[in-house]
Amino acid sequence: MTEQLPICIYANDELVLSLVKIESVINRLEAQFNFQTMTANWYGDEDEIISITLWLRNPESFEQEKIFAQQAVEYTGEQKNWHCQSYSDDVFSLYNEQDKQLNCTVAITAAELTLLSEQDKLLAPYLQKKLHKVFQCIAVQLTLPRLMPL
Repeated sequence: MTEQLPICIYANDELVLSLVKIESVINRLEAQFNFQTMTANWYGDEDEIISITLWLRNPESFEQEKIFAQQAVEYTGEQKNWHCQSYSDDVFSLYNEQDKQLNCTVAITAAELTLLSEQDKLLAPYLQKKLHKVFQCIAVQLTLPRLMPL
């Protein structure tokens, strides 16, 4: 039986098709950020571990997710209580404190997509820096220790 790691990172299908190396880069970054957050003591209390899912999306998909997020926040059912946090124009999260789930959506903008498509050697370092900034925002939002600088 395999245990689910607290942090999972995915890319939508359009990004996988556009950036052929993105899945291998994501696998490495997922391991790296799970380790970094562990060493930063994000998981000190096993009953309070927050499941974090990051979605990398192309611009069109990001805009669709933004609409979904607004609808999720407006939903007032007893089972779900989502709170939306915008970190920047291209990053937002939905957090459910009751279920200890944070879903974060990160846009790979049109300009970034063009650059990363033309210069694939930039993909790994660029995503590493961008996601590191996202995790710093998550740390502030959830009052967790910040990650060590890159």
